[in-house]
Amino acid sequence: MAHKCSHQTMAHKCCDHKDKRKKIIQRCCAGLLIFVFIVLLIILLVWAILQPKKPRFILQDATIFSLNVSAPNVISTTVQVTINSRNPNSKIGVYYDKLAVYAAYHNQQITYYTTIPPVYQGHKDVNIWSPFVYGTDVPVAPYNGLALNQDKSNGAIYMIFKINGRVKWKVGSFVSGRYHLHVSCPAYIPIGNSRNTGIVVGTAIKYQLSQSCKVSV
Repeated sequence: MAHKCSHQTMAHKCCDHKDKRKKIIQRCCAGLLIFVFIVLLIILLVWAILQPKKPRFILQDATIFSLNVSAPNVISTTVQVTINSRNPNSKIGVYYDKLAVYAAYHNQQITYYTTIPPVYQGHKDVNIWSPFVYGTDVPVAPYNGLALNQDKSNGAIYMIFKINGRVKWKVGSFVSGRYHLHVSCPAYIPIGNSRNTGIVVGTAIKYQLSQSCKVSV
């Protein structure tokens, strides 16, 4: 009889031990979930209070080295552009990652991608980039080659310089995930116009533009 009671007591103690262990695990999980919720809530509140603004871009100038139509469907281009980027946020930094610049004419890409090295932009900081965008014998729709020659004859061309890439926001020690960045800078260039305001720079002509760009993140 004593032996039987001993087995029952041991079984009861094992059950109590399992119950206590289960409760401890449940409390730890609940505590972890509450901690994660509080951290996320703080991040969201800080984000809402700071109200991050999109960086601002300005196309300052474009220097045309070559812009030729060798056939109705083939264009060769070499242009250096100066792009001003400003972070308008006073408490949020911006990481630029994988930025690529190219030129488009009539919604068709006419140059290769030119990469801008990754850079961190601090609060209210300004960065200025002067990449070369170029393309040799780039195939285009035949009507675009004819249109470009016609525009040059008329004294002006309308191009768009685009930047695609990714950005991350930095608030204190917190760094967000990556967001897609799309920048579109229109450029009305009076090339071929005898009354243009271009500045001769060696074999190229530099045009002052100071054109605001459209930015989406």
